[in-house]
Amino acid sequence: MALINFTGDANQKTYQPALYCYAEITGEIHTQLMCLSVLNFLLSITAFLGNTLILAALHKVSSIHPQYKSKLLFRNLAITNLCVGIIAEPLAVAYWMSSVNERWNICRFAAATSFIISYLLCSVSLFTLTAISVDRLLALLLGHRYRQIVTLKRTYVTVTIFWLTCIFGSTMFLWSKPAYFWFGYIGIPLCLVTSGYSYTKIFITLHHRQNQLQGNMQGQQSQTSHLNIARYRKAVSGTLWLQLTLVACYLPYNITWPLTQDGLSPAAYLARAFTVTLIYLNSSINPILYCWNIREVRQAVKNTIRQLFCSPN
Repeated sequence: MALINFTGDANQKTYQPALYCYAEITGEIHTQLMCLSVLNFLLSITAFLGNTLILAALHKVSSIHPQYKSKLLFRNLAITNLCVGIIAEPLAVAYWMSSVNERWNICRFAAATSFIISYLLCSVSLFTLTAISVDRLLALLLGHRYRQIVTLKRTYVTVTIFWLTCIFGSTMFLWSKPAYFWFGYIGIPLCLVTSGYSYTKIFITLHHRQNQLQGNMQGQQSQTSHLNIARYRKAVSGTLWLQLTLVACYLPYNITWPLTQDGLSPAAYLARAFTVTLIYLNSSINPILYCWNIREVRQAVKNTIRQLFCSPN
């Protein structure tokens, strides 16, 4: 992630993407950086394997509640997690190990590239989870009109806009530090507020409808309706777990970031590196949450693993 150095006087600070590739900062924490590098190497493998299995499972699953547009959003989230494993984490390992070996040119290049890629992928993940929450809400409120309004083409357009916006935002720090920070200050709270409103509205609506069913319907029709509500509630709870896990993994970094803007000691550098690792951990946890919360995906993953390791009779 971004490690920022300011040079010059108080009135002429310049943004330096050199990112603290200096022996004065990292010379005392070589052992810790090597341990973090090993940990991120292992997380890179788990993120790659886990999200590859999820993508294969999503390809096999014919439908995911509430409708097939959700599958595109889930696939986009799995792709960003996969890219974290095969691109962002190896770059972070290269950044830290080049610092340990005092290869400063490689360190600066790896640090700047790691920041851009990590910011891009994390932003797309946040936007995608926000879109999933809105998609769940629309499926509940629109009913039969959902398929006519939330089309696959519009979902593709939305995902494309996410990627283009996040590419712009992740490279913005190269020419405008204030604009880069405002992109984060506006985008992150907007996504969290949107997701929070969507899930709150969903559970309030479900509670209201369930009360209506208990008062107005009886017999088999009532049992079927209650079953549908329970199934939908479980699906929404699964996506909510994805959202909460992302917040839990990202929050420590966003707390430590403002505390180290005016300078970075070895201890602060190491704390920030740990919080970056926690962000990367999210990409390894998400495949587990997919399998835990989505029965169709769990079964498809089991079948894929059997096909890979079980010899045909």
